Parts: sequence; C-alpha cells; structure tokens
Amino acid sequence: MSCRIEDYALLSDLQTASLVHRDGSIDWCCFPRFDSEACFAALLGRREHGCWRIAPHGDGKATRRYRDTSLVLETEWETSEGRIRVTDFMPPRGEAPDIVRIVEGLSGRVSVRSELVIRFGYGSVLPTVRRVGDALVAMAGPDSLAFRTSAQTSSEDAAAVSSFGVSAGERVAFTLTWFPTRTELPAAVRPERALHETEKFWRNWTSRCTYDGPYREEVLGSLIVLKGLTYLPTGGIIAAPTTSLPEGLHNTGNWDYRYCWLRDATLTLLAFLRAGYLEEAGAWRAWLLRVAADDPDDLQIMYGVDGRGQLPERVIDWLPGFEGSRPVRIGNAAAGQQQIDVYGEITDAFYQARKHDLVGSLPIWEFGRHMLAQLEQRWREPDHGIWEVRGEPRHFTHSKVMAWVAFDRGIKLCEEFGRKGPVERWRRIRSDIHAEVCHEAWNHDLGAFTQSYGSTRLDASLLLLPLVGFLPPDDPRIRGTIESVQRQLSWDGMLLRYRSERHLDGMPTGEGAFLPCSFWLVDALALDGRQDEATELFERLLRVRNDLGLLAEEYDADTQLLLGNFPQAFSHIALINSAHNLTTARRRRQ
Repeated sequence: MSCRIEDYALLSDLQTASLVHRDGSIDWCCFPRFDSEACFAALLGRREHGCWRIAPHGDGKATRRYRDTSLVLETEWETSEGRIRVTDFMPPRGEAPDIVRIVEGLSGRVSVRSELVIRFGYGSVLPTVRRVGDALVAMAGPDSLAFRTSAQTSSEDAAAVSSFGVSAGERVAFTLTWFPTRTELPAAVRPERALHETEKFWRNWTSRCTYDGPYREEVLGSLIVLKGLTYLPTGGIIAAPTTSLPEGLHNTGNWDYRYCWLRDATLTLLAFLRAGYLEEAGAWRAWLLRVAADDPDDLQIMYGVDGRGQLPERVIDWLPGFEGSRPVRIGNAAAGQQQIDVYGEITDAFYQARKHDLVGSLPIWEFGRHMLAQLEQRWREPDHGIWEVRGEPRHFTHSKVMAWVAFDRGIKLCEEFGRKGPVERWRRIRSDIHAEVCHEAWNHDLGAFTQSYGSTRLDASLLLLPLVGFLPPDDPRIRGTIESVQRQLSWDGMLLRYRSERHLDGMPTGEGAFLPCSFWLVDALALDGRQDEATELFERLLRVRNDLGLLAEEYDADTQLLLGNFPQAFSHIALINSAHNLTTARRRRQ
C-alpha cells in the first residue's frame, strides 16, 4: 500500500477536524462542521481533490508526536540541510474555524515548500482565487477560505505554493480560515497567541482527569480523542471524522461515520463519568435527550451533530476511494433502520448517569417512560441489529437483550431513585424477554447463544450479555458462549464481529477484526476472573494503535494494518472502559 490509515494524525477544534499524513499533507478537512463538504479530500482520492502539504524540499526523515497532552501535532524533519519542526493545530473555535501551521528552524538552513490545493465539494469544485488585503481568498458558492502567510506565495498548477528557507530560531506561520462567502473577511489569526491558547485549553482540560488507575496515559489519550470528536455547540459526539475508509481493502464496506450514534450513549457516558468529566457527560446526555425527545415515537439510531434526522445516502463517483476502495458514500441510510437495542442503551445511559451522581430531571424521566411504552409494543419485532445489516430484519439476540436492559434499568430507576412507573408490568415484560432469549437464542449443539433466534451463527455482541447483567459471568451458558466466540470468531487473538455471508445480511464480506468487540472480550474475561488473559489481550490491543495512540474501527491481523473510519470513537470508548474494568477486577482480587 502507498498509504495507510495509521499514517494519519487528528486535529480538531471541537466542531470539525483535519487528518494530517505523516508526510506533512493535510488530506481531509470538512468546513465548517464535521459533516460538511470536504475542501481537502485527497484521503479518498488524489492531490487534485484537495490537500495542503508542508515539508522540506527533497528527502527528509520525519518523526511526530502530540505536544504534552493535547491535539497539537509536532512533526520534526531531519534533512541533509538541517532540522525543522512543523507544528499543526486547530484552535478551539473562536469566530471562525482555523488551521494553523508553524514552521520552526532547529538547525542549519532548510528549504521548505508549502503547497495548498483547495477543492470544495469533496474535490469536485475548483474555487476562484483573489487577493483581499493580506489574504489569498478561495471562493466557491457559500464557502470561502482565507490563506495568510508571510512567505512569498505564487500560483502553480492551480495551487498556492510558498517556497522559503528557514534557519535555526526562525519561525514562519501559515493560517487557513473558513468563512461564509457573503460575510466579511475574518480578522487574521495571531499564530503564536493561538498556539499558546490552544495548549492552555488542552492543559486545563486534561488536568480535570480523575482516573488514576493503570494505563492512565492510554486512557487520557483516548479521552482527548473523544473530546476532539465532540461537536461543542450541542455536545454530540461523532463516531469518526471520516467517511468511506474501508473495512476491508477493495470491498464495498465503506460508510459515512460523521454522525452521532445513540448506541454509544451508555459507554460514552461511563467513559467520561469514570474519568471525572461530568460536564462532558452532561452535555452528551443533554444532546441525547434533545434529539431523541424531538420525535420520541420515531426514535432513530443516529442523528447529525445538529440533531437533524435526515441523512440521505449517496455515492460520490468522482472520488476513487482510499487506495481505490469504492464506493465513496456521503450520508448513511442506516439512519432509517429499526434497531431495538437503542432503547436499552439510552435507558441504561440515564441509569448510569444517576448512579454516578449526574443530576436527573423530570423531563428526562418522562421521555424515558415514553420510550419504554413504545418498547412494550416493539420488543417482539425483528430489527436490523447492532451491526446495521442491510438484509432482512431478524430477531437478533443482542437487540432482545438490550430490550431487557431497558426495562431492567427502568425498574431500577424507580426502585433506587424514586421515579414513578408501572414497575410490576415492566417486571413481567422483563421476565418474558429473559425467558424468550434463553429459549430461542440458545443453541444446545453449539453450547452457546447465537446471533439471532434459530441461527447457528455466533456474534461478538453476545459478549455483552454478562456485562449488562443479563446473566452472571460464571453461568455455564455465558462461559460456553465466550469460549465459542473465541474459537469461531478469533483472528489471531482478536475478534471478528461475526462471519459475514453476503446472501444473509446484505453486507460486504472480508472485513477486519472489530476492535471494540476485542475490548469487550477483555471485559468479559476480566469479569469472569481471567485477569491474566484479559490483561494480555488488552496490552496487545494497545499495540495496535498508531504511533500517536489512535485507533480505527478494525484491524487486519495478516497485514497488521488498521481498517475503517479513523479515528474511531467507539474503539477509544472501549479502550477507556476496558482499562477501568481491568482495574476494578484487579482490585476485587486483592
């Protein structure tokens, strides 16, 4: 491969993000929001689809790191002429979104080249460019970008090119600012001041982390990723800042993940609450309530960062895809699927929030009661399940178990926190679901629960059964399921979601090991007292991260490459919670 997903770094201003390749090229950026059209789309295409590279002329060796605990990226280049450092960051949003890049001479005198190729509309629209005051302004339709630098800049091959030299102690700054075309040119960013304020922001934010167990550095790094994927105006957290990075090279499992999934609710809340970030947990819960309560009778599985429910899916045919993996999709048709498990995840999120001292409210509970009333009518229906299959709906075991969770947590909210509800009726329904799952989803020949009623297929989501309290971890059925999942879904120790068969689920075949599922195995092993196995797997999963500590959704154990959209919130959430679960299990044994 000429390009790898793990070659990228994340920048974020808490409203949108950029991906920077280790060669110094920003190959993906959407302005002004995570789910806006990209102005740099070379990640899914080529140079002519938009990118911005700053690097030394000629050969050079690059090393990179995040500065302290932040999303300020430092790339040091060593060349035959000397050494430079490029510092890249996006200041937490002020009046407008900015990318700031500062080139600093460390030794010798190094020749440097900045090449800026702007293409709006996911690489399809060539902007008009004109000089406005101290800025070069690229405009197309409603979008404009202002480029400012003290370096001499000229136009070459429809790009803004700056060639300059930098000696030890010298600093040359570049800024790129988005603004609506019909508004005035934004004031110039002061790069050094912006750097100081960005570092201060991240230093203050990370200082609030209260997690003090093992793997603190790894947990804090993943918390920073989650913060970077948070849309600050609403509190929503996107699954990933990218679309269509393939789950398997050259298959068609390419999806748009720049949206907020309700399914992540409980685990996201726990990740923040366990680390002391009550404000972030509260903002996520508030976003959750806002979007879900807007139309509680038609609950979706995902929404836009602004709460919109319409996410029409389309294919962009002018982009060749990452390493030729087509199609490139914008929007996500799974938003219209029925997935019963989200009722359980949301209700559990409300319960976990109260358990961790996040103050509840009557509107939250009224919405929760309304959800459970809807679920009373729907839990017996088939759905598309946690993996959002595009085949026929089925009675997925995970979905039924999460329906059980919904009623179980509703009962506990009444019993433990004094909420009012039809507890006796919910108890009967909870009992009915439990009995049905134990009868319909259990396969005696396999000695395991299966993916759906009457199926012989296994599914890594079954590892969640003991984690949500459906059955105790030492129940023979749980142990049999864990052993069967390990035996049949393991790929060099990590787990596939399930064995995909296109004619059954309408999904592409040939994807990688699913990293959140592998973390769930860590949790299940730790819960069952298999601490050494759990720790060994957890530390192996840590080694899958790239050099900056970032995780994608999946991993190819044969090629040792990351796969899927990147960086993936669900993977980092699972890492945080597994570190906590390992710590809890270790303390329980002491």
